[in-house]
Amino acid sequence: MAHLSRVLTVVLGAALGALGAWLLMKPASPSLPDTPSVVQQMRDVARLETLEVALYKKVTFTPEPQATDALWKDVLNWARYALQNPHGRAIVFANAHLGFDFQRFDRSHLQVTGTRVYVVLPPMEVKVELRPGETEVIDSNLDSEQTAQLLEKARLAFEQEVRSNGKLQRRARESAERSLRALLLTLGYREVLFVDQLPAGTAG
Repeated sequence: MAHLSRVLTVVLGAALGALGAWLLMKPASPSLPDTPSVVQQMRDVARLETLEVALYKKVTFTPEPQATDALWKDVLNWARYALQNPHGRAIVFANAHLGFDFQRFDRSHLQVTGTRVYVVLPPMEVKVELRPGETEVIDSNLDSEQTAQLLEKARLAFEQEVRSNGKLQRRARESAERSLRALLLTLGYREVLFVDQLPAGTAG
């Protein structure tokens, strides 16, 4: 019995020794990257993450005569507009791009606590690009300057509609969060929280 006890003691000692050696030889867990590096990588990913939406709209435009500093010129302008009745109608196509302005993203938008990271997304950007090659003019007697005004009116209307569309903004935010969360998890963080304001503490 005593012999068996000595054997077990030797085996247990050898096992503990092997475990200790393995722990000493085990490579250390990779350290998390520094904050400036994380910020730059998030910027690079976010540049590629933009929601694009195709839009079209029927627009009308009736320009008003411009006032001048001379009364008779104003009268002539009104007469010209009354006779020519300038107007335009067209179906305008455009692409809207929704993304986040990551040029304004810096260390103040990021807070790391161990393997948990808090992220405050920068303001959302909305850009609208018209597709003039697909624009269909229905009825127009506008000159080139007035036609340009019609198209600009359409672009601004598209932009206003997109900015007020909560569903599109949610889609853009969810898409950006997915990509950034995947990046941060790959970098070694275990928990990624998107917040409106960083918790009390030192950002970055």
